[in-house]
Amino acid sequence: MISTLSKHRFPYLLLLPSLLVILIVVLYPFLYNFWLSLSNMSLYHIHDAHLVGFENYKNILLEPELYVVLAKTAVWTFVNVFFHVGIGIGVAMLLNQSIKGRGVYRALLILPWAMPQYIVALTWRGMFNYQYGSINLLLGKWLHLPPVPWLSNETLAFIAATITNIWLGFPFMMIVALGAMQSIPAELYEAAAIDGASAWRRFRHVTLPMLKPIMVPAVSLGTIWTFNNLNVMWIVTRGGQPSDKSHILVTYVYKAAFTYYRYGYAAAFSVLIFLILLGFVLWYLKTTHALREERR
Repeated sequence: MISTLSKHRFPYLLLLPSLLVILIVVLYPFLYNFWLSLSNMSLYHIHDAHLVGFENYKNILLEPELYVVLAKTAVWTFVNVFFHVGIGIGVAMLLNQSIKGRGVYRALLILPWAMPQYIVALTWRGMFNYQYGSINLLLGKWLHLPPVPWLSNETLAFIAATITNIWLGFPFMMIVALGAMQSIPAELYEAAAIDGASAWRRFRHVTLPMLKPIMVPAVSLGTIWTFNNLNVMWIVTRGGQPSDKSHILVTYVYKAAFTYYRYGYAAAFSVLIFLILLGFVLWYLKTTHALREERR
């Protein structure tokens, strides 16, 4: 070990700054957060906080509210990622054709993802306004429907935030899928067409298998980003309104930490979120065999 370090001293010295940065910005906050989760740190115990063991974890797991918010988060994540991938691949297939003005369409379609999330969320919240929002005005003008109370009903507020996040997120999947489609050799489609394969069978047996190595990590990232997406749900629902019911896990934790100042409780909650995501990613990678190639 010592001889190896001595032999490769220069490369290790070059890696040292990166290692120090990782320790400072990743490992230390993670360990501090874990210590915080074992304490009773709150607004009332800023200066006299002490360790309480796993009491915060026990309290969280015994709260029925946890499982309600967890179920909402699962629905939020599944619906968003499903539409991100579905719309993204569908639009990518259209843009992969020889159509006039393809570059312009591509630039316009990537705009939602390029815009700051809080600006998009504020804009969509205005569009969902009961009296003056453009969505209710269009529904009334085109479909002759009465105004919909998007932001004053628990279910409708959840749907409004979901629509906003779908609009924000599909361009990323579109760009990833389009890049992967352009790398598929045209000979594969020609061979499939000669064998009499229909458009659906060419998509199922050529396009999808070739997209899989690219889309698996993209879906993993999309799931993590959506699961932890604080801005859209928080801004569109004005911090969980109505009646503090429109929460996913991260907005619930944010409110516990920065509205109720329950730092130890919020830290324990964040550790549980991390474990949930870690378990999902490991399961997903194993199920999709995403690491099979690296192991060979």
